[in-house]
Amino acid sequence: MDQIRNFCIIAHIDHGKSTLADRLLEFTKTISSREMQAQVLDDMDLEREKGITIKSHAIQMDFIKDGKKYVLNLIDTPGHVDFSYEVSRAIASCEGALLVVDAAQGIEAQTISNLYLAMEHNLHIIPVLNKIDLPGAMIEEITDEVVQLTGCERDEVILASAKEGIGIEEILYRIIDTIPCPKGDPNAPLKALIFDSVFNPFRGTIAYFRVFDGSLRSKEHVRFMASKAHYYADEIGILRLEKEPRERIETGDVGYIISGIKDVSEIKVGDTITSFDHPASTAVQGFKEVKPMVFAGIYPVDTEEFEDLRSSLEKLKLNDASLVFEPETSLALGFGFRTGFLGMLHMEIIQERLEREFNMTVITTVPNVQFLATMTNGDIVEVSNPSDLPDATKTSFVEEPFIRAQIISKADFIGNIIKLCMDKRGIFKNQHYLTPDRVELVFEMPLAEVVFDFFDKLKTISKGYASFDYDIIGFRESHLVKMDILLNGEPVDALSAIIHRDKAEEWGRRLCVKLKELIPRQQFDIAIQASIGAKIIARETVKALRKDVTAKCYGGDISRKRKLLEKQKKGKKRMRQVGSVEVPQSAFMAVLKLD
Repeated sequence: MDQIRNFCIIAHIDHGKSTLADRLLEFTKTISSREMQAQVLDDMDLEREKGITIKSHAIQMDFIKDGKKYVLNLIDTPGHVDFSYEVSRAIASCEGALLVVDAAQGIEAQTISNLYLAMEHNLHIIPVLNKIDLPGAMIEEITDEVVQLTGCERDEVILASAKEGIGIEEILYRIIDTIPCPKGDPNAPLKALIFDSVFNPFRGTIAYFRVFDGSLRSKEHVRFMASKAHYYADEIGILRLEKEPRERIETGDVGYIISGIKDVSEIKVGDTITSFDHPASTAVQGFKEVKPMVFAGIYPVDTEEFEDLRSSLEKLKLNDASLVFEPETSLALGFGFRTGFLGMLHMEIIQERLEREFNMTVITTVPNVQFLATMTNGDIVEVSNPSDLPDATKTSFVEEPFIRAQIISKADFIGNIIKLCMDKRGIFKNQHYLTPDRVELVFEMPLAEVVFDFFDKLKTISKGYASFDYDIIGFRESHLVKMDILLNGEPVDALSAIIHRDKAEEWGRRLCVKLKELIPRQQFDIAIQASIGAKIIARETVKALRKDVTAKCYGGDISRKRKLLEKQKKGKKRMRQVGSVEVPQSAFMAVLKLD
């Protein structure tokens, strides 16, 4: 155990985390130059294109210092806020962390939130200032920021460039010298934390784990403590670029287990593996069920592709246990699925993967969050679809999820950012200057307001400088109402939304105006109305196309023309009763871009 070091790399998106991992693997000769490629640990095309890590990865390296061979386990983590639970489990598996900060951009929102996570788990922090070779690198100023944030000494900050390979050796020496070796009892019953799982179509679910106590032998009968499932460890091993089987994995080490599990939901990130015959008395702390926070309806463009969409979502769920879906029907869109996501990036990635990996063209309805409705009889109902909201006469109050939002930006944009957050029903909590030019703002605000277009607007008003991070702080009571859109008196369920009462009228009016532009004209008038219960709060009318029925009357008595117009009037009235209004697909997308 003295020669093992477990560490992770924490950083904001695009601060050079994956490139630094590449250099460490290259320097320790874990991979040959022939196998080397950019972002070697990111194996999805989407990850390479977007330059972000979506799934966390782990890899083992060997490094010789002073004639002693050390085993270094790098547990890579995603940087994005939607995957913060995966980050927390990866951090719980380590004793140390490299805190990577971009020398040109400085400290960002996710750098701070991931650093706090690491400090909560008492990890040893090694600060690394990356990208020092850039012409715009502000080495002195950003070193001061890092020293102020972490409380370390100036000479403890390692200056590095992952791209040029500067400072890599110093980082490896610092990992061995300062990160503590794992502590645990090799003779105690097996206790191992699962920090990630992937699905292999031939072998079933593969779980990555870190052993805290005891050891795991190949073919051993093991039990997963949270899901109560028990299996035999068909194959265990360590994680190099390829998996290397081993007969035994000892205390403090990181490895993988394959036990032929076909259902990915049986292996949960954060669960504890223990021996079936000699179980540990307690599980590793910190396990929680990952709950989706953002819900949207996903419908196939062609209703005949419903079964294809179901099988595509099932295959995606095998790789992503946090995806939740159930069938639902809509009068406007036909058969589809109500799908739950961890956040907006997660939703975007699932949509992209459906299109790329399964060639599915889908319509996504307006995303909304989960609400809690407390009934007059005391029952609590979870509402993830606006059409499920119980009648106002039967509910006492409705609660919505609130977040603690952390925004870091240049000081010039403070006024615009505060105005944006106040417009989104935010409560200003705190403001803290990191440097004379960079400020951290903290707000409490409803998640429902952030789900729409908050992030795009924040980037626009801050010229792309502001970074944003959030965590859920619980549910609070709000004055929420269900707003329906009616076309000729018929509600269009896919356009319904649960919205704050103060914003309902403005929202309804803008939506009606937008729909008026998008719905094609018919032979009869179409009334577009926004309503709350029985009360109409906004209305627009799509005027009828007028057919000139009197064109054939040359001269003659006026009564001839009047007779034809009366006949047309009756026909229009009848047409309006039987005619249905087709809502174009662009109308469902327009709701997302109301501004």
